[in-house]
Amino acid sequence: MGDMFRSEQMALCQLFIQPEAAYASIAELGERGCVQFRDLNEEVSSFQRKYVTEVRRCDDMERRLRYVEAEMKRDKIELPQLPDEEEPAAPNPREAVDLEAQLEKTENELREMAANGASLKANFTHMQELKCVLENTEGFFSDQEILNLDSNRQVDPNDPAQLAGGQRGQLAFVAGVIKLERFFSFERMLWRLSRGNIFLRRCDIEGLCDDEESGQPVLKTVFVAFFQGEQLKQRVKKVCSGYHASVYPCPSSHAERADMVKDVNVRLEDLKTVLNQSADHRSRVLTSASRHLPRWSIMVRKMKAIYHILNYFNPDVTGKCLIGEGWVPANDLTTVQEALARGAKQSESSIPAFMNVIETNEQPPTYTRTNKFTNGFQNLIDSYGTASYREVNPALYTCITFPFLFAVMFGDLGHGLILVLFAAWLILKEQKLAAIKEEIFNIFFGGRYIIFLMGLFSIYTGFVYNDVFSKSMNIFGSGWSMNYTEAVVVDPSLKYLTLRPNDTFTKPYPLGMDPIWQMADNKIIFLNTFKMKLSIIFGVLHMVFGVSMSVVNFIHYRKYASIFLEFLPQVLFLLLLFGYMVFMMFFKWIVYNDTVEGPLSPACAPSILILFINMILQGSQDTPEPCKEFMFEGQKDIQMVFVVVAVICIPWMLLGKPLYIMVKRRGSPPALPKPQEGANGGGDHGGHGEDEPMGEIFIHQAIHTIEYVLSTVSHTASYLRLWALSLAHAQLSEVLWSMVLSNGFKFNSYIGAIGVYLMFWAWSSLTVGILVLIEGLSAFLHTLRLHWVEFMSKFYEGAGYAFEPFAFKTILVDDEDA
Repeated sequence: MGDMFRSEQMALCQLFIQPEAAYASIAELGERGCVQFRDLNEEVSSFQRKYVTEVRRCDDMERRLRYVEAEMKRDKIELPQLPDEEEPAAPNPREAVDLEAQLEKTENELREMAANGASLKANFTHMQELKCVLENTEGFFSDQEILNLDSNRQVDPNDPAQLAGGQRGQLAFVAGVIKLERFFSFERMLWRLSRGNIFLRRCDIEGLCDDEESGQPVLKTVFVAFFQGEQLKQRVKKVCSGYHASVYPCPSSHAERADMVKDVNVRLEDLKTVLNQSADHRSRVLTSASRHLPRWSIMVRKMKAIYHILNYFNPDVTGKCLIGEGWVPANDLTTVQEALARGAKQSESSIPAFMNVIETNEQPPTYTRTNKFTNGFQNLIDSYGTASYREVNPALYTCITFPFLFAVMFGDLGHGLILVLFAAWLILKEQKLAAIKEEIFNIFFGGRYIIFLMGLFSIYTGFVYNDVFSKSMNIFGSGWSMNYTEAVVVDPSLKYLTLRPNDTFTKPYPLGMDPIWQMADNKIIFLNTFKMKLSIIFGVLHMVFGVSMSVVNFIHYRKYASIFLEFLPQVLFLLLLFGYMVFMMFFKWIVYNDTVEGPLSPACAPSILILFINMILQGSQDTPEPCKEFMFEGQKDIQMVFVVVAVICIPWMLLGKPLYIMVKRRGSPPALPKPQEGANGGGDHGGHGEDEPMGEIFIHQAIHTIEYVLSTVSHTASYLRLWALSLAHAQLSEVLWSMVLSNGFKFNSYIGAIGVYLMFWAWSSLTVGILVLIEGLSAFLHTLRLHWVEFMSKFYEGAGYAFEPFAFKTILVDDEDA
């Protein structure tokens, strides 16, 4: 059997590794990704394990890496993408020490530069604010100096400037810078504090200034507060401190202020030079680190993962050997042995590591090996539930049945071609597109092969329906022919032609629908009947196939009695009722035709639905002569037998297996489950094991029987969604054509060209948005439901757990997504 038919056989292995070779051996296993390790120290706290110190070292290195990366993002330095072929291996212990020292050196250097840069920037900001204070307070002191020179001038007590000049020897002042948004509150506070004995002047600084608290640019203003008394001066300084206002020295003499401005300008130029040099040095350090950071990050994550796995191991009694356990696919046992040997050789261990396969009754994990084509279909199945160990895998058949059932609902050659082109673009550009990390796009990208097959099958069903954007193609020539002119001569009032197969049908259309149905008045009635019956046929075949797959599980798990006690009554119940209904559809299509008269003419063809209802309810109907109630002789008796056998199948399913288990238990003790076939033996779709109490077995079997009988009816009706969505899709396509694009052909001259151009873009946008995206998503979800509920419920248990091997590739991808 192929790998996709059922999950791979697993083996529980015990690994014996020397401590000095453990790191290299686990690193080799991580590169190959074929062992799911078991934690043998579950009862031990994470802080008490052997390699907890090494894990903490890795955590510390990760912290340093995050700090360096954050500094790069702050300076807008892009990290280069590391190609897959250049991915570094896990560092050996000596390389790990060097890496740790390099990270510590880079972090310390960056932190030192950050601290010095913050100090220099703060000094530069203070110098700039001091310069603004010295320059903007020029007008505050000039009046006072003039008043001092004119001592005989009369002083106006209502003018604070004159008052300050007249009493210069007794006044004090405080100058500084404050945020403009805080100034007005600051002014009110000083006024209340001094009871109006403070005179406050301000001058706004042009442009934005950097705020030391938030680092954001804000508006600031220069202020000078004049007051009298030492006590009031202390209060003013406390208010300034509370409002985070910066206070700067400011001499009242013009000459002193001019000298101070010159000194501040010199210091600003020096600070600019130092800041530029610091920024250049910081940029060089970060650029150099950015070239190595992707490699460092991968090495640290691999190293941490190795020590995390080593904490799963148990030392032996002597402490000279580490013992670990893990699940390994049987096909990869040789790979694991080679990895252990390579690890021992790299570490120059004198004693080679070895592996033992141990017997167990535990249920192994489920592992299905896939490629980029089958992975999307396997994900659809795993979303429902991971298969039980060695259970039949529905993904193998879903590769065909899923796109086919989708295409039955989405059947349009044009829309299918759009899907094919989109999927082909995703496939051809998959190496470049794989680097995109956008969530919604990744969903489409992961299902690119599913979309491609859905498009191909939609093109095929579009040929069968003869539907291209709601229009038909006349490739082979219609099989219907009639002379309309001759018919009008016979009946001049004739408006419609009735084409009867016996008179006007010459040959069948080679592939799909005859294009003449596009013009027929009864087009919808005919397509309704055709697609409705087709849905039931496909549905019954799909369900019969699902029930038949349970036989494969029963044979694999050696549950031969279940073939006769479960499969046989189930398939008989399904075939004798709904399989018989499908037979009547084909019989009616073949026997009743327009070439014969009497009971086999189309007018006498009985309704299959009425026949099926009368079969179940044992009813009858009156039919006019020469028509007959049944299609063939003896049909009534056959239907009676089918109903009786179907009814017998119900207690057969209900009591057969529980009674068999009861008899088996009386004859002999229950057998132990076989190793590696699952804790419950696997494949027991009835939902119970043979070791449970008989009462629970009877209850579970009753639930299973009721569910199957009722679901057989509901699931058959559920497949009518194939007909409903196909009809809705075709009608929506026809509405868009007739109400949008065709309106562009109603104009003449150059206006018609413009109208067609505009209408085409409107029609194409609606077609892609509504019919391809929305209708396509709807058909996808309905197809998914038909597989999960109607198909897989017949045989699929899905009670397993996934195989999650220790693999660096998976760890790195998960870290990137996080």
